[in-house]
Amino acid sequence: MWNKWFGMYRGLPRGIYALFLAQIVNAIGNLVYPFLTFFLTQRLGYNSAAAGTFIFFASVAYVPGSLLGGKLADHVGRKKILIGAQGLAGLMLIPCAFLGTSPIVPWLIIATHFFGGAANPTHEAITADMTSGEQRKAAFSLLYLGHNIGFSVGPMIAGFLFTHSLPLLFLGDALTTFVALGFVIAMVPESKPSEEELAAGTEELSNERSEVGGLLPVLLRRPYLIAFSLFSLLLTFVYAQFTFSLPLQLEELFPHKGPVYYGSLMTVNALVVIFLTTPLIGLTKKVKPVLSVAVAALLFAVGFGMVFLIGTLPLFILSTVIWTMGEILQATNTNVYIASHTPISHRGRFNSILPIIIGTGFAIGPPVMGKFIELYSVVWVWPLMAGLSLFSCAALGVLFLIESRRGKKPIYS
Repeated sequence: MWNKWFGMYRGLPRGIYALFLAQIVNAIGNLVYPFLTFFLTQRLGYNSAAAGTFIFFASVAYVPGSLLGGKLADHVGRKKILIGAQGLAGLMLIPCAFLGTSPIVPWLIIATHFFGGAANPTHEAITADMTSGEQRKAAFSLLYLGHNIGFSVGPMIAGFLFTHSLPLLFLGDALTTFVALGFVIAMVPESKPSEEELAAGTEELSNERSEVGGLLPVLLRRPYLIAFSLFSLLLTFVYAQFTFSLPLQLEELFPHKGPVYYGSLMTVNALVVIFLTTPLIGLTKKVKPVLSVAVAALLFAVGFGMVFLIGTLPLFILSTVIWTMGEILQATNTNVYIASHTPISHRGRFNSILPIIIGTGFAIGPPVMGKFIELYSVVWVWPLMAGLSLFSCAALGVLFLIESRRGKKPIYS
C-alpha cells in the first residue's frame, strides 16, 4: 500500500523534483525568522513594542513584494523572477552576519521579506505551469511535504546557532537559499507560456485559458474562485487558533505545564504532517479539490471543536492529529483548486493576491479572538471555531454543486 501511495509521485516533471529538494533546503535554512523576536529583544535590546513593530513591518513587506513578483512573473518570466528575487533575499542576509547589533540589520531583514514575497507567487506559478490533472495534486502535496520535512529540522539548528554563533545564523540562511537556487537553475525550466500557448486556449482547459486584462477584472470574472478564497479565509482564521488560543487553553487547564504540553502538540503536528501527508493525498487523489477542502473543514470542526470538552493530554494529542489531517488536505488542495481556476496568462498575479486574501484569516485570527476571550473565556473559542468550520464545509459543498451544475468544471476540480 505504501508503494501505491508513494507511486503517485512517480513520473512528475523533473522540475517538480528540483523544487521539492529546494523546498527542503530552504525550510532547513529558514534560520532567522523563527528567532527574530529573540534577536530584536535580546541582541538589539528593543522592547516588546519596538520588536513587534519591526516584525509587523517584515510581514507587511511581504505583500507588495508578492504583488510585484506576481506581475513580473507573468510579463518577464517565472524562472527569471524566482532566481532574481530569491537571490536578492539571500544577499540581504549576508551583511547581517558582519554588522553585529547595528540598527541597519532589522531593515535588511525587512528587505529579505520583501524579496521573499516576490519569489513566492513565481514558485506557485511554475508548479501550476508544469502540471495538470491528478498530477497537480501529487506535485503540490510533494512540495508541501518537502517544506515540512525541512522545517522539522531547521528550528533546532537555528536555536543552536542563535546561542553559539549569531553570524552563522545569517550566513547559514543565506547559504541554503543559494543552494536551493542551484536546484532551480540546474533543473527547473522557464515555464512562462509562449505567445502561441497564450493564444491557443482549449475547451478542456477553459478555466485556465489565457485572458486579456488586469488582475482585478479577470479575477472578478471568476466568482467561484473568489467564493472559494473567502471560505478558505474562514478556515485559516480557525487554524490560527493553533498558535493563539490553544496555548492559552492549555495554560488555563494545566498551570505551569502549558508551554511543555503545547510544545508536545507542535511536535505531534509536525510528525502527522510528515508521516500522513502521502497516505492522505493517496486516499483522496480522486476526490475533487473543493470537496477535499470541505473534508478539511469538517476535520477542523471535530479537531478544534472537541477542545471545548476535553481536559487530558492524550485527548489533546488526538485533537491535534485530527485537525492536522485537515491542515494537510486544505494546504495541498487549496493550491490545486487555485491552479485549476487560474488563466495561464495570470498565474503569477493570481498566486500573489489569492494567498494574501486567504492568509488574512491567519492575520486577523489572534487580535479578533483576543478581544473575544477578554469578553467571554478561552473555552468558548472552540464552539465558535467548530461553527465556522461547519459553515465553511457546507458552503464549499454548495459551491461544488453550483459549479458542477453550471458546467464550469476545470480539468481536475
